[in-house]
Amino acid sequence: MSHPIDPNGVAVKNDAYFSLDGAPESSDILFLSLPWDVTTSYRPGTRSGPLAIIDASSQLDLYTPFLDRAWEMKLATLPYPLEWDQKSEELRKKTGRYISFLETGGTAESSPEMSEILKEANREAGRMYEWSLGESRKWLAAGKSLIGVGGDHAMSLGPIHAYSEKFPNLSVLHFDAHADLRVAYEGFPHSHASIMDRVVELPGVKKLVQVGIRDVSPGEVERIRTSEKSGGKISTYFDWDLQTRKFKGENWDRVCDEIVSKLTSDVFVSFDIDGLDPKLCPTTGTPVPGGLEFMEAAYLIQKVVTAGKRIVGADLLEVAPNPSGDPWDGNVGARMLYQLTIAVARSLR
Repeated sequence: MSHPIDPNGVAVKNDAYFSLDGAPESSDILFLSLPWDVTTSYRPGTRSGPLAIIDASSQLDLYTPFLDRAWEMKLATLPYPLEWDQKSEELRKKTGRYISFLETGGTAESSPEMSEILKEANREAGRMYEWSLGESRKWLAAGKSLIGVGGDHAMSLGPIHAYSEKFPNLSVLHFDAHADLRVAYEGFPHSHASIMDRVVELPGVKKLVQVGIRDVSPGEVERIRTSEKSGGKISTYFDWDLQTRKFKGENWDRVCDEIVSKLTSDVFVSFDIDGLDPKLCPTTGTPVPGGLEFMEAAYLIQKVVTAGKRIVGADLLEVAPNPSGDPWDGNVGARMLYQLTIAVARSLR
């Protein structure tokens, strides 16, 4: 049940993002929680990101200079998919053993047990993808905008697939420490390290623009360079190049103009929290030194809209709560999610 919002008062904890608990049917922007981290290759925990963000978001003040009366946005949180959360927790125990087995030199083919784990994980990840694709198609067909909240980065594929069908000239603005262009990494087609390999295969995705990349394999770099030379889909702004340009005195506004110019008119923002400096997300699954400051990322997101392009959808992935109970990662995640939400709302206006 929706309640009047007092933007100067105490937020009510109601299991909704930002405590803004509208009904899906009468809201413009819907949040789809995607609690899944079965293939996380370094450390797990992002499965619990959506709930950590919901908890932290209730104490976020709703004023923003980017959108007048932002607290009047019509937002709704879709029902939390507890069954996928539980399935992820169950499977992660198995895939954790499988990944450790690979790291000691084993192969799935050499072990019947590991082969079965791989088959089960891929089967269930496929089911999760189909569920998220179906949910996204349903709500997009109803005229809603969606923001996904994960979970590991593999969770982007269903929503982006649905968006690429509705907006066949779509570009994806990808914030990340990693290029995520590996093919079926560790035997997982639905891997967090393979998500952008799958995205660029979608016919409706015309451009992938990556920002903040700094932990990347030689094969991925070669793929990026080849694409850029041939005028292909992929354009990547490596963190070392961005930092060098800033060290030499180039201002961030000019860099953002260049990045935005690579995008089509309809944009989906896929934001892996580890694209930020890890002081802002220390317990994310794969933290990497370097990266963007919070306001650098926020400025670029809002610059897309200011430049006259539409952010039609978005997601935020890889937020992982600190096992000690420190709410910092959820706090930063909630504020980045708010930036994405504001940008989508501005585009709708």
